[in-house]
This record gives sequence, structure tokens and C-alpha cells, in this order.
Amino acid sequence: MDEVIAEATPLRRTMRTFDLTLLGIGAIIGTGIFVLTGKGALTAGPALSVSFLLAAVCCGFAGLCYAEFASMVPVSGSAYTYAYIAFGEIVAFMIGWDLVLEYALQAATVSAGWSGYFVNLLDGLGLHIPVQLTAAYGTTPGVTTYFNLPGFLIVLAITWVLSIGINQTKRTNDVMVLIKLAVIILFIVCVVRFVQPDNWKPFSPYGWYSFRSGSTTPMGIIPAASIVFFSFIGFDAVSSSAEETINPNKTLPRGILISLGISTVLYIIMTLIMTGVVRYPEFAKFINAPVAGVILKTGMGWLAFIVNIGALLGMTTVMLVQLYGQSRICYAMSRDGMIPRFFGTVHPRYRTPFQGTWFFGLLTAIAGGLVNINVLFELVNIGTLSAFIIVSAGIIWMRWKHPEAHRGFRAPGVPFTPLVSIVFCLVLIAGLNWETWVRFVVWFALGMVVYFSYAASHSKLRLADKNRADDTHRDHHEIDGSQSASH
Repeated sequence: MDEVIAEATPLRRTMRTFDLTLLGIGAIIGTGIFVLTGKGALTAGPALSVSFLLAAVCCGFAGLCYAEFASMVPVSGSAYTYAYIAFGEIVAFMIGWDLVLEYALQAATVSAGWSGYFVNLLDGLGLHIPVQLTAAYGTTPGVTTYFNLPGFLIVLAITWVLSIGINQTKRTNDVMVLIKLAVIILFIVCVVRFVQPDNWKPFSPYGWYSFRSGSTTPMGIIPAASIVFFSFIGFDAVSSSAEETINPNKTLPRGILISLGISTVLYIIMTLIMTGVVRYPEFAKFINAPVAGVILKTGMGWLAFIVNIGALLGMTTVMLVQLYGQSRICYAMSRDGMIPRFFGTVHPRYRTPFQGTWFFGLLTAIAGGLVNINVLFELVNIGTLSAFIIVSAGIIWMRWKHPEAHRGFRAPGVPFTPLVSIVFCLVLIAGLNWETWVRFVVWFALGMVVYFSYAASHSKLRLADKNRADDTHRDHHEIDGSQSASH
């Protein structure tokens, strides 16, 4: 562990608590409010606010574990690095392999939602993109589409910002998040007077977990929490900025926990207002743009344009933080020899992992442009929940194995806190459908092939052990030779 912490970083330290908080809010608030509240309301009814709270509690317990690890091991890599320290390289590789997919898949998924809002905004201004270039092939029923051009271009633009430096990334994110928060607060202030408490009855029409007659899709608070958990994915990406953070022992835990707390409060207020203005079955009419549907119900057309801007900025910051976290995890894995050195090469001028950032940025942009990946967002959830379980278990292990290690922040109530985090994660995983489990197992198996065919033989840890063994063997050989000569 000491070797990992002590290693010098070529990255530039400029991030403070304020920047990390906005980075976390930028990752969390976006798709959850502007897209997933529609499907969530149909799944849980007005009790969607409880689903958000359940997902937030799960993230909160996991966030305490992340905060302790971030203060103890302030280096890039997030859950990958924490698993590396606690459980060794094979578990770390699988978590890193998992998170690389999850971050890219989430960014590509969000780019599809961003494209929809962008096309609507242009239509309102009298500008029109050919419908064939507004979505991936087969995405829109009854409409022939081939390529999601807006989604492709926004991912490339974000990749460019990420590649030219952390200062540019930080400033871009800070501005967009502040505007997004202002738009959300404006929505709350303007729409709250249209709430009708009768729309909250029944508050929990499907209970905690149930099935509709003839359906295999679970309904209720827990399945909805499993869906909206996607909204909170990204707060953990804050910890991937450790090597670009000033005084990470203190600022990282603060950034993680403050951003999670602010986002949770806003999510609960928003869902209560939205289900109070529109009865939950009506969200089926505008499932892909629930906020727009709520505004339509109020008749405030002027607010729709402003909220559209907020939605675009919200989803832009989500993609920015996801691609940022992905590039830093790849940087850490490359440094450890788990993936080729190409992905961890730092640009001498921009001081960023330039090549790796562009490689995965291009792949994400192409995936968002060509592939109908909206059905795969639950794969993002199961992968992230698995990472949370590993990090939480790692806290218990490190408290027992290395109680003397310096911790700038200590998660309260250990081992109770990480155990509760693990239980909540397992409950949310249980709310996902079986197809998600199959896809996850296939990706996991592919990762094992990559590990044993490349990572195991190129691992810096194994190479160091081999060099030490060779040195020891050579020393013994020299000693034996000198003893033979003396005889």
C-alpha cells in the first residue's frame, strides 16, 4: 500500500472541495430527473420518492466507505485502486474491467437521451436535423433512423475538453452544474403550486415488490430503486480525481458526501412535485421526457424552453464526469500493467492521459451513435453495485488487516456501516431482471480471459515479485559460488 501512495503523479493538482462537490452533483443530477423519473413513477407510483431515498441510502453507506478509502489511498483509480490495495490484482482487475464498461455504457446511454432533448430544442427554434441522423438504428418505432449524430458529436466535444486539461474540465463542469441547479430550483419554485395531494393516493400502489398479472417485470419500491439507482452512479467517480486534488485526505470525503446529500434532497423534492402534479399512470404518455410532461400539465410553455436547457446541461455533466472517471481508472490500470501502457501515457503539455481519453471517447461516441443501448442501462447498475460491495468489504478487511494505516476520514460504525452497504446493494441487485445477470456474467467471463491472457503476465506487481525472486536466486548463487571457491 505504501508503494502505491508514495508513487509520484504527473497529473496536476487543482481540485478543491467546491470543485469536487460540483463534480459529484454533475455526475448525479441529470438522467435521473430528466429521463428516469417517468419509468420510475410507472414502476412505484408516488412512492418513487421512497425509491430514490432507498437508492440514496445505499449510496450513502457505500459513500462513507469510499470516503475512508479515498482519505487512506489518495490516488487515481477509485474502486479499482481500493480493491487492488485490499484484495490484490485479480479482484482489482475485474472491478476495473467492470467499471470501464459501466462508465462508457452510461455515457453512451445518456448521449441518446441528450440527443432527444437537443433535437426537440432545435425543432422549437425552427431548425431540423434529418430524422435518419437523430437516433441509432431501430431505436424509434415506426421511424427509420441510422445514426445518432448529436449524441456522437457531444461525446467527442466532451472528450476534447477532458483531453486538454483538468482546469478546463473543472471550469466547464462548474459552470454547467451551477446553471443546472438554478434551472432545477426555478422548476421547483414555479411548479410546486400546481401540486394536488390527491394525486399521491394511493401512495404505494405496488407495495415494496410485486408482479402485475401476466407480467414478469417486477413492480414496486424496490424495483424502482433498482432502476433509479442509475441516477446516483457517478458520485464514486469523484474519488478517481484523487491525484488531481489538493489535500485529498480531507477534500475527497467532503466532496463525495456533500454532493450525495444535496442530490438526494433535490431528487426527493422533484419526484414528490412531479407525481403531485401528474398522476403516475399518465407518465406513460411522456415516459422519455417526464419533466416536459409535467410542465405541459401546468401550461407554462415558457418554462419548457429553460428546463430543456437545464436537461441538456444536466446530461452533459453526467457524460463529462463518467468519461473523466473512466479515463482515470484506465490510467491507474495501465500504470499497474493491467492494460497496455498506451492508455496511461500522460501528455507532456496537457498533463492528462491523452491517448486513453481519446481512445475510449471515440468508442463511446461510436457506441452512442450506432447501437441501441437503452435496454442495457441496468447492466450499468449491476456493475456499479458489485463495485460498491467490493469497496465496502474492503473497508472491513483493511480495518482488520491494517488498523495502523493513516485515515484522514474514518467511516463511522464499522463493521456495521459497510455490512449495511453490502445488504442494500444485494437488495437492489435482486430487483434487476435475469437478462441483466446473464449479460454481466458474460462480460465477467470475457474479463477473465483478458486477465489471464494479458494482465497476469504484464502486471507490475508480478514483474516486481519476479525480479525480486531473480535477485534472490542470483544472490544465493553468488554466495554458493564464493563458498565453493573458498573450499
